Amino acid sequence: MTNQTMGALIAARRRELGLTQKELADRLHLTDKAVSKWERDQAFPDTGTIPKLAELLNLTVEELMTARGTPVSGHRGAGYFFDLVLRALPMALGAALTVTALLGELDLKSGFSMAGLALFCLGLGRLQEK
Repeated sequence: MTNQTMGALIAARRRELGLTQKELADRLHLTDKAVSKWERDQAFPDTGTIPKLAELLNLTVEELMTARGTPVSGHRGAGYFFDLVLRALPMALGAALTVTALLGELDLKSGFSMAGLALFCLGLGRLQEK
């Protein structure tokens, strides 16, 4: 269960129980469109609905809430930002090394420091991929 979204969990449990989206929605006094949006991870149940939803799906609130969800806002979180920085920093450092070398402003110590940092970021990025 831990590797699926909340929507996938709701859809799977609903099907296991032999309920249609409309039947589940009726029991929650909602529309089937709301249930459809949950199952497609386009929306999440509001906090007042979650305990009743969990009960209807024979789940605990914790089981329902710990399903991995996709944020509706499109915000990807700190992991995405960290990955983006790891990928962009080596390019930026490479560009800085090239420009400062062409301008004749690059000293050996700074050059090695920037190259070392770029290689470090590349290495972290490769480790993160595995």
